[in-house]
Amino acid sequence: MIEPTSPIGESPEWLEALEQASGVAELDRPILIIGERGTGKELIGERLHFLSRRWNGPFVKVNCAALNEELLDSELFGHEVGAFTGATKRRIGRFEQADGGTIFLDEIATASQRVQEKLLRVIEYGEFQRLGGEDVLNCDVRVSAATNIDLPGAVADGKFRADLLDRLAFDVVTLPPLRVRHEDISLLADHFGAGMARELGAGFPGFSASAILALEAHDWPGNVRELKNVAERLTFTSLRRSLTEPVEFAAEAIDPFDSPYRPGSQPRAKPQSATEDDIRLDPPPLDEGGIDFDSEIKFYEVRLVEAALKQSQGHQGRAAEYLGLTYHQFRGLLRKHDMDSKKKREADPARPIPSM
Repeated sequence: MIEPTSPIGESPEWLEALEQASGVAELDRPILIIGERGTGKELIGERLHFLSRRWNGPFVKVNCAALNEELLDSELFGHEVGAFTGATKRRIGRFEQADGGTIFLDEIATASQRVQEKLLRVIEYGEFQRLGGEDVLNCDVRVSAATNIDLPGAVADGKFRADLLDRLAFDVVTLPPLRVRHEDISLLADHFGAGMARELGAGFPGFSASAILALEAHDWPGNVRELKNVAERLTFTSLRRSLTEPVEFAAEAIDPFDSPYRPGSQPRAKPQSATEDDIRLDPPPLDEGGIDFDSEIKFYEVRLVEAALKQSQGHQGRAAEYLGLTYHQFRGLLRKHDMDSKKKREADPARPIPSM
């Protein structure tokens, strides 16, 4: 039996989506889950199942985009011997396997018109036929379906059946992208970083304040899935250097393909490495979209403070002198960026780390 995964997040947008899914879970109706790639649609599908009266029944997942029309038909509804070339024995489909439980249809918009018609009938009447078969079979299955495209627009373009959309959309849970879940980025990064540290058999020292600022400044087109990869890369690279220093940000973690030797890229000079006591930062490149001035200034100040503390082995008085500030000015920066409390949390071995 599949174990449910605990959702992580405390942003209002995420909590609202969870509350909507939880509220409709007990109703034995089809549900649509809409969201960009990597926003957690399968996680919400699990939640709908495990909070329903079908929680102890099977939870069957099918990725509709992974199979062509004939194979998807067979995967969902099964086939009889001789239904197509290579069909040498009867196959039980996923709807039969999910009887008494829930089936989660990911990327539902990629299903062909023929498969959509069969889906409409099994959702409406609980009836279907195996591919190549004549007998009408019955099943008791709740359907949750997910997609990252605009289904009403697909209906208007003739790519999705309007009657199937009507039947699926008893309720529609639309998931927020990570870029609007600002409060959740550090929570998720800690969760994934801690998981990587456990996989390596090491403790997790946490992310530095500047690393969190950099993660929060990224727009995350791949959403939580992309953040997971980046947080794990940063943690893996950092723990190879030090088991105690907070995890620092590195731009190459965002794009692991970035290299002067990338096929098709123009040759460019290899950048010089900064020395240990070098704390200057180049200004960010300006593009057509501009930059967030306040975020860049905050990021720069945090990096300066962190570098000064490292240079002075954590002595705040010497760090202030190194930056040309009074001690009270330096303390004001620590309070401004909540770095004092963060360092205390990082130094506390009892600091709670999100569970996997």
